[in-house]
Amino acid sequence: MPRTKPFVRFRTIAFVLFVGMMPGELPAITLHVAPDGNDVWSGNLRRPSQDGTDGPLASLAGARDALRKIKSKNPLQGPVRVVVAEGVYPLTETLVFEPQDSGSPEATIIYQAAEGARPVFSGGRKIQGFVPAEGGLWKAHLPQVASGGWYFEDLYVDGRRAIRARSPNKLYYRMRAKAGPVTDPATGKAESMPNRAFVADLGDVAPLVALPEAQLNDALIVSYFSWENSVSRVASVDPKTGTVVLTGDVAWPFLRWDPRQRYQIENFRAALDTPGEWFLNRDGNLFYMPRPGEDIAKAEVVAPVLSGLVRVAGDPQNGRFVEHITLRGLTFQHDRFPLPAQGHSAGQAAVGMPAAITADGARHVTIEDGGVAHVGGYAVWFRRGCKDCSVRRCLIHDMAGGGVRIGQERENKNLSGHDTTGKCVVDNNIIRSGGHLDRGAVGVWIGHSAHNQITHNDIADFRYTGVSVGWRWGYAPSAAHHNHVEFNHIHHIGQGVLSDMGGVYTLGVSPGTTVSNNVIHDVDSYIRYGWGLYNDEGSTGIVMENNLVYNTETGGYFQHYGRENVVRNNIFAFSKNGQLQRSRVEPHLSFTFSHNIVYWNGGRLFSGNWSDANVKLESNLYYDASGAAVKFGKLDFAAWQASGKDTGSIVADPKFVDAAQFDFRLRSDSPTGKVGFKPFDFTKAGVYGDPQWVREAASTVSRAP
Repeated sequence: MPRTKPFVRFRTIAFVLFVGMMPGELPAITLHVAPDGNDVWSGNLRRPSQDGTDGPLASLAGARDALRKIKSKNPLQGPVRVVVAEGVYPLTETLVFEPQDSGSPEATIIYQAAEGARPVFSGGRKIQGFVPAEGGLWKAHLPQVASGGWYFEDLYVDGRRAIRARSPNKLYYRMRAKAGPVTDPATGKAESMPNRAFVADLGDVAPLVALPEAQLNDALIVSYFSWENSVSRVASVDPKTGTVVLTGDVAWPFLRWDPRQRYQIENFRAALDTPGEWFLNRDGNLFYMPRPGEDIAKAEVVAPVLSGLVRVAGDPQNGRFVEHITLRGLTFQHDRFPLPAQGHSAGQAAVGMPAAITADGARHVTIEDGGVAHVGGYAVWFRRGCKDCSVRRCLIHDMAGGGVRIGQERENKNLSGHDTTGKCVVDNNIIRSGGHLDRGAVGVWIGHSAHNQITHNDIADFRYTGVSVGWRWGYAPSAAHHNHVEFNHIHHIGQGVLSDMGGVYTLGVSPGTTVSNNVIHDVDSYIRYGWGLYNDEGSTGIVMENNLVYNTETGGYFQHYGRENVVRNNIFAFSKNGQLQRSRVEPHLSFTFSHNIVYWNGGRLFSGNWSDANVKLESNLYYDASGAAVKFGKLDFAAWQASGKDTGSIVADPKFVDAAQFDFRLRSDSPTGKVGFKPFDFTKAGVYGDPQWVREAASTVSRAP
């Protein structure tokens, strides 16, 4: 099963793949890669020859280059297999595939793990030489950091992400006030900087006042807005007023979303006071406080060096593509996102972050049965001009950003021609534990892209949305259409950190898009605005059916504004603060809500306006398990139906097998048939196949906020 192993020493065992040929089949090529290989060898042998003159290759880049030589002499006549033995393979530079590295439909090129092997490709560097230091810390000196040749933002100890020294250790500080005109440290001029300065309580920022400028610029303010957060470098702190000035603007003015906006301070030496925390000084000294039971002298400690592990470098604008390449059974780990001098602040969904594996101009490029882990941004991005690409049965976890991105994020731009990405598949993956730097990161994100399929994934442990589809605000034509989000298990997102999120979140005009047969639960936002299914600005032409949604913050379903969406045959249960929400009333049909079961235990059914003629409700079943009479706004059920609403609907116990234990199967005497509800098998949502793979998905443990 695809499982990312810790960064440890592996046995160098190589296996050979025998590619049998039947009469009439094209000839095949097999090359071998092993930790004890050499890139000057042929790769035809799986083990080094006795005389040491030939054997396996040492790297994927070596295999790629060997295939270039083979192809320069004769075109490939049959499939190619590059068989990779067990081991850890250091990546000293980004692995780049160019158009000349393409296969063809008849001669696909597959870089694959040997039978039983789980090779790991790491862009990190092991750190050794730790010695005890004061205060229960351990210290290692890194000359490359001291010389200015290396710096890193992430650290991993025995395969576990360590925590950058932060204060407070739990929860947040609160901003005291907006800043008036302040002196810009770069220019010396007094300016109004609402997106760059705020006033803090003096006690909270006191440790920063004594820092020299170089160390102050490395100290980070992690500020929380509604649906995003920013990570900013500190330019100055006024010791008298507590005014903090950052090196760059953030996406919104401070204190816009919260009168006492939350923030944390990271990456300064005085904050290193809790097991699992670390701090890297520019003088080359790395400090770490071990967790209970950790022996840092024996632990595998790794820090990332590379920015980007794999790049598929086609040229879509000029019609030059990288085609028919598969990466199978390979795991890629440890890349970094160097924090820019002005900091990092995305408008939404962490779209400003890079990815460990990035593809432009890719056709029929597949990543399967492998994994991506411990990365500084997103894991995989099919960016420009990609078609018919896929990520299948991969374990994608521990990202500073999110999981998989498809398409581009340029607002209000309609892409055309070779630059358009679409027809990609993300199927049967475990995507979890994201947003370690940018909490607004998404499990799977689709921007300006169409005809994609997001199916049978387990997506969990994010601080924002599970799946986001579309990147157009309003009713202008959108390149995001005919996307299908189906049979996914999306759970434990938000977790009280950010707001304004959905298990599945949509934007813009999206004809042909379906969100169906998903199971979504445990969507917990900060204070408000956490929904299971969320049609946001301009969402149009989307069908949402056969979804099971429960344990949400402010509703199983919400439409901000949109047109002619269909919400039918879903189960919505146990939202904490209202079950269904609608905000903007517009002069057209907003959506049709029919054949749904809505089940809750006290509190209101509707939030917002549901009484106008531009929302259609019919043949639904409603039930408040607390025993309270169901109110439809200010009306009882009889008056509600008399107003022309909910024709064919009933108020009745749907008779779930055990709703209290979240068993939403229907008993044989259920009255749901009276409203035309058709039972669906929600156990099909999530990953499938090998029982071990299914158990791996079930093992997800969410982090405490």
